[in-house]
Amino acid sequence: MKDFEMTQVQLDVLMDAIKPAPLIALNSGLGMSQQQRANFAWERLGNELGFEHMTVQPNGKGNRFFKAKEKPVECKGLEIGDGNFSGCDQSQGDCPICGK
Repeated sequence: MKDFEMTQVQLDVLMDAIKPAPLIALNSGLGMSQQQRANFAWERLGNELGFEHMTVQPNGKGNRFFKAKEKPVECKGLEIGDGNFSGCDQSQGDCPICGK
């Protein structure tokens, strides 16, 4: 588990997402529940900050601070031009970026 800190703006977005809202049955069905909106907001934040959203736990430092499991970062290797990369997948322990 790693400690993370979100900005005040990110916290505001998260808090807005988890506010209770009336469920209105429309022709297209029910909207998302409060829990679904919260999960979706945490997932977006996890994608932004690089953590697995279902592993979030408070760390006792305040509302903007928490701990979570880091997402594994996949290295593309070294860009050699025109969107082509060298290293990692085709590498044998010599990627100049991550050493894979």
